[in-house]
Amino acid sequence: MTVDVKDLGRSPGTMRTLKEHVPAPSELGVALIGVREGSPVDLDLRLEAVHEGILVSGTARVDVTGECGRCLDPIEYSLDVDVQELFSYEGAEPLEGEDDEEQRRVEHDSIDLEPVLRDAVVTMLPFQPVCREDCPGLCPECGIRLADELGHHHEVVDPRWSALADLIRPDRHSDE
Repeated sequence: MTVDVKDLGRSPGTMRTLKEHVPAPSELGVALIGVREGSPVDLDLRLEAVHEGILVSGTARVDVTGECGRCLDPIEYSLDVDVQELFSYEGAEPLEGEDDEEQRRVEHDSIDLEPVLRDAVVTMLPFQPVCREDCPGLCPECGIRLADELGHHHEVVDPRWSALADLIRPDRHSDE
């Protein structure tokens, strides 16, 4: 998603706003949760020329979809993320603390917002998404959804203790 910034020139203080609805790029997410490719991304950004380059700041709103990491139920919600990035002019010295590869650049009077959007959205997604904080998940023995059957459990005996279980069986008599 490339934006032309030729109109800002290299005049510090020059500014314009960008309010657009653009389709989401591919792979905007992680394994269990993310933004569907092509779904709407609402951008509300300010592009401002500064001495070092073009400062982009504002918000992006995306619709997040995925599944709960515990019970696999679907999850859907809207997410507002803050965006702030400096795109340096070609030939500018790297900023302190950043190497040349980390720095975004103004190239041919345009900037590419896709990597910035990707960084902002993906870092705000939960590592382990859940449908609700107290989701009990699925039964590890039979796979039933535990929220549907409260108190569900299986009697599981560790095979290492099975010989001891024979000692306390009710069919054994204590007078032996």
